[in-house]
Amino acid sequence: MHAEYTIRAAKAGKHVLCEKPMANTVAECEEMIAACKAANKKLMIAYRLQYEPNTQKTIDLLRQGYVGKIMELDCAFGFNIKPEWRLNKKLAGGGPLYDVGIYCVNASRYLTGEEPISVQGYTSVITKDGRFNEVEENVVWNMRFPSGILANCSTSYGSNFAGNRARVIGQTGMLNMNPAYSYTGLHIVGDSLTAGKQDIAIPDPNPTQFAREADHLADCILNNKEVKSDGQEGLRDMKIITAIYKSAAEGRAVSL
Repeated sequence: MHAEYTIRAAKAGKHVLCEKPMANTVAECEEMIAACKAANKKLMIAYRLQYEPNTQKTIDLLRQGYVGKIMELDCAFGFNIKPEWRLNKKLAGGGPLYDVGIYCVNASRYLTGEEPISVQGYTSVITKDGRFNEVEENVVWNMRFPSGILANCSTSYGSNFAGNRARVIGQTGMLNMNPAYSYTGLHIVGDSLTAGKQDIAIPDPNPTQFAREADHLADCILNNKEVKSDGQEGLRDMKIITAIYKSAAEGRAVSL
């Protein structure tokens, strides 16, 4: 319903804050962007972690060379799902890749500061209890970036131990976020040749992640600024997700 209501809101003269994933297809994302552009209205996709202090600190440390040149990433997010609407492909678009795997897709992009140039994906259904008749249970995918950085990512609806992490390994250090994508309690541990092992998380007993993203949109509207996580950001993730599914279906790497 994201595309329908975003387009209706734009035509009604409203700015839009839309949850992610942005839509079910690349075409819908493009239609949403076009509708908001035609109406001269802001379109922001709710990537809350891009406004969260611990995530921002991790990005800053990486840009400052805390781990040296980045070599590889390891990202995972999943859970054991109960029967619900997310297992209906028409409503959900896909399985865990759409729902929580998108966090790993987006994290790989903002942690590296690069856009992937190819993906290789695999899907599976192991649990035969009727939940996964329409969507996949597990997805594992690899991404290759222009600098040579490699990312290994996974998501699952089949296990409470599927992970909630983002680990960045560099030439001279490592940053491990675990949990990396939760609403509260984000934790960062760093380990480098110069600083040694240290807990570098920012204590945040009241993280107000949703308030931060809403405040950002309000500031952009009031002061006519460009939105950070705009429609193009959501479109990029949807193109990657589409390529992962294509790769899994065709059994080959897909270029982006």
